[in-house]
Amino acid sequence: MAISEISNKSGPLIPGLPDEITEQCLLLLTFPELTVVRSVSTAWNRAISSPSFVQARKNLKLSQPYIFCFSYQRPKTGIQWQAFDPRSRCWLLLPPMPCEMPVTAPAFACAAIPLEGELYALGGKRSDTDAEFRRMVTYRTATNSWTVGPPMRHTRAYFAAASIDGKVFAAGGKGVLAGEALSSAECYDPEWGTWGPVANMRRGLLRYDSAVMGRKLYVTEGWSWPFTFSPRGEVYDVDKDTWQEMSAGMKEGWTGTGAVVGDRLFVVPEHGDCRVKVYSPEDDRWRQVIGEGVPRQLLKPYVACGLEGCLYVMARGLDVGVGRLEMGPGGEWTVDWEVVAGPTGSVDYGPSNCQVLCA
Repeated sequence: MAISEISNKSGPLIPGLPDEITEQCLLLLTFPELTVVRSVSTAWNRAISSPSFVQARKNLKLSQPYIFCFSYQRPKTGIQWQAFDPRSRCWLLLPPMPCEMPVTAPAFACAAIPLEGELYALGGKRSDTDAEFRRMVTYRTATNSWTVGPPMRHTRAYFAAASIDGKVFAAGGKGVLAGEALSSAECYDPEWGTWGPVANMRRGLLRYDSAVMGRKLYVTEGWSWPFTFSPRGEVYDVDKDTWQEMSAGMKEGWTGTGAVVGDRLFVVPEHGDCRVKVYSPEDDRWRQVIGEGVPRQLLKPYVACGLEGCLYVMARGLDVGVGRLEMGPGGEWTVDWEVVAGPTGSVDYGPSNCQVLCA
């Protein structure tokens, strides 16, 4: 529905101003500004949520990338989603995610289809009963709202999720049985609104961390105390619909929170001085990034993502470490850090996941 059609039913959006001019003005607003405009009236909300308005913004390439962060409150059971603007360094609180409470936030898996402005929160578990979920909820920047979608085929918690080629994949995780590690994987196609099976993993894995590079999903079970076995990891090839063993060097050195910046995988180690390292696929090794470790004022837990040549590390209180990465002439990487204070009222919150999304 076009803005003019909405206007014909409820009167002009701005009295005395043609709706075509109003639309041109609204198109230039940023995502945070549009969320404020929604509260002006029902007609304004319908106008900026209409398919024609959303498509116009896409055609004009007016969307900008934001970092959407899922966080949880301790010792309470609150959860929240906030969007971080890397340009203004401001935060925007999102509407509450529909979810049965109380929950264990790290048990959820999240994925995003950035250019479509769609964010998916999958699975998870209740913290009072240990009951896992099949639920999928979707946030759309175009409407600044959540909807409940078709549930996954399997109940999952602590599993890997990612988007590849406009589809959402979920793999592994904890099932309903005690000690059960799932090997099943599945795929959601937003165009058809259905989940379908893909190839099973070679073994059941609980997610420690995961990343997408190219058209492959990398899932690692990571190191765990008391280090009685080597870490395990698998790689899914979406074109071949097959899983294979993760290379020895990659899984042995994946000892923290990973994020892809450009076409490289970087990891913020959980231990020691938290100095960033980068994976070198040419020789299956991790190399130290030159520069200081994550700034000490950033308190764990960490989640990370890559955006426009920078590594963004979200920490407790939603303080943000912005690491500007550069590769030297000899192939060495360097990082230079800047710290951005978290939003007011989030001091008790710890990050659980972050995704880059255009809005």
